[in-house]
Amino acid sequence: MRIERYSLIEGARQARGLAVIIDVFRAFSVAAYAFKQGAREIVLVGEVAQAFALKERFPDALLVGEVGGQPIEGFDLGNSPTEVARHDLRRRRLIQRTSAGTQGVVAARSANQIVLGSLVCAEAIAVYARRLNPEVVSLVAMGYGAHRTAEEDEACAELLSARLRGEPVDAHALIEPLGNPQAVAQFQAERPGTPREDIDYCLSLDRFSFVMPVAEEDGLLVARRVEVG
Repeated sequence: MRIERYSLIEGARQARGLAVIIDVFRAFSVAAYAFKQGAREIVLVGEVAQAFALKERFPDALLVGEVGGQPIEGFDLGNSPTEVARHDLRRRRLIQRTSAGTQGVVAARSANQIVLGSLVCAEAIAVYARRLNPEVVSLVAMGYGAHRTAEEDEACAELLSARLRGEPVDAHALIEPLGNPQAVAQFQAERPGTPREDIDYCLSLDRFSFVMPVAEEDGLLVARRVEVG
């Protein structure tokens, strides 16, 4: 297994093999908590207009996401794990649009398979990848899409890389700085109105024992929950 590291949208375009598209703050942490709350599937889209069009096609679906870190008018839920964790989502279809994470999924056209990446599912992702044993694993830290990298996504990629290689890694040293007061202040300054609890939800390492692989179904990119034990 060869492990390759990429960043941002351009990195997603270069991803091959099994692509782990990482968005810790907050898209794919939100996705994980949505599945924990019982969501049946999550349809990932790049454009707000596409999300609204799919809502017309699937009236019972819930729209989830953000633009520029802020909730989208007309969407049912924002891009907040704190908010998602309060809802009963059993058997619901979600349609998710974000500024980085879902953009990376849409852009990763050269990958053979895509998995949504986050710290809350980190060990499950490593177990899943080792079982598949693909020739190439592409770890894509989405950061701020096309603009700049993000420490939390790069830390998640570093953690996954070490675990996949069977190398020792100090997970606490990687994650602790992401929740210090300075990091929290920056997080909230960039996303006004965001609950402080979002950080705790997103940094809850290895909380879930499932992965979120993405498959194309009827022309849509659909993530589902797969237990790895």
